[in-house]
Amino acid sequence: MAPLPFGSPGNTDKTTGTPLSMHILYKVKQLVVRHFIEFKWYNLLLALLFYLLASWVLMWLSGEREIASPDHFFYWIVVTASTVGYGDFSPVTSAGRWVTSLFVIPLGLGLFGILIGRLAAHISFLWRKGVMGLDTLDYDQHILVIGWNEEHTLQLLRLLLRELEYHADKRPLALCVRTEMENPIPDRIGFVRVSSFTDEEGMRRTGVERAARIIIDCQDDDATSSAALFVCNANPDAHVITYFHDQHMGQLLKRHLPNIEPMPSVATEMLAKAAMDPGSSRVQHELLSVDQGMTQYSIEYAGQHSVELKTLFHLFKERYDATLIGVAASHRDPISINPSLAMSVAPGAVLYYIADERINDFNWALDGTRT
Repeated sequence: MAPLPFGSPGNTDKTTGTPLSMHILYKVKQLVVRHFIEFKWYNLLLALLFYLLASWVLMWLSGEREIASPDHFFYWIVVTASTVGYGDFSPVTSAGRWVTSLFVIPLGLGLFGILIGRLAAHISFLWRKGVMGLDTLDYDQHILVIGWNEEHTLQLLRLLLRELEYHADKRPLALCVRTEMENPIPDRIGFVRVSSFTDEEGMRRTGVERAARIIIDCQDDDATSSAALFVCNANPDAHVITYFHDQHMGQLLKRHLPNIEPMPSVATEMLAKAAMDPGSSRVQHELLSVDQGMTQYSIEYAGQHSVELKTLFHLFKERYDATLIGVAASHRDPISINPSLAMSVAPGAVLYYIADERINDFNWALDGTRT
């Protein structure tokens, strides 16, 4: 009886019932995937070293002394394996051509493709890791925004970036969220996604213990309060700004955590002011907007001695066309709005003023010279 043709129904695998030809091709495919596509980095490096060494030995044994020379070999192997083929160096012996055709080009082309693919995939992974919030931020003294509120967080980030453009202290800006989302401004801010704002491992990736200022703006007050308690314990020196829908929660939290600045909602108050003093809402908008008009800023008094507010008031107006509106002993002390001109201002006090742009290079000399 004549044998059945290869691949015919008779030549089948007894276990799976598939033709032997397909079964062999499947096994070969598995072998390629296992040993090439799923290469670990160290296996790939060993394979490349073996390929380079074997190629050099074979070319040297083939009598290709010019190609095997230290000055030419690496250049030739890269050009040949990548199939660029400039032609300035090529085998001149019959054995060298056979080695190049059967070993150098086939194996080199596969390894070259795997290497380029791995590098591209790794670079893409690193970029996606940052965009997806899986990376660890190497930030220090940065501004950290915790929480995502669809209504205004993106606008908050843009305003902060605008402020930082004109601020002498160029701090990094980072966003930490629990929401399944990507970095909303990937080219300008750091981004970390965590499972909980009280998760130590996840919050450590934000650099919370090194942040200078932390803004907490969650969608509910419970998440805001728990996040505030966590960050104040992790970084007691940071200035923490919180927003609560229930203002009493913010005031209650401040009694126990003095470095917290609860941010109240002023919508109701602005309705009343606009009703009694038309245009009040536009005034407040101008003072808060960093894009146009006069804006409110603050600066620490860096003079050598205590002075009357009257002296500083004229200094601000005459040199910078700015208007002093408030004074506080420090960032955590109460603010005196429209204080008396006879008030004494000590070094380190915080001065709040209105100006067209932030004053970064302030001259505190009372006689007009530079300090």
